[in-house]
Amino acid sequence: MLALDYLYIIAMLMMLALGIRYASDTYFEAALLIALFGFVGSFALAKFLLRGEVIE
Repeated sequence: MLALDYLYIIAMLMMLALGIRYASDTYFEAALLIALFGFVGSFALAKFLLRGEVIE
């Protein structure tokens, strides 16, 4: 679980670095989407591991 959190954080940081390097808003939007989906995915996985089901 922590490894997946680490992977999405690294991907988000890479997108931010590319956005700064190339001065493009597209990379910042991609980083925002990665952060959003990473958080939601981590939440769903944690809920699944604790209860065995995601949707009640």
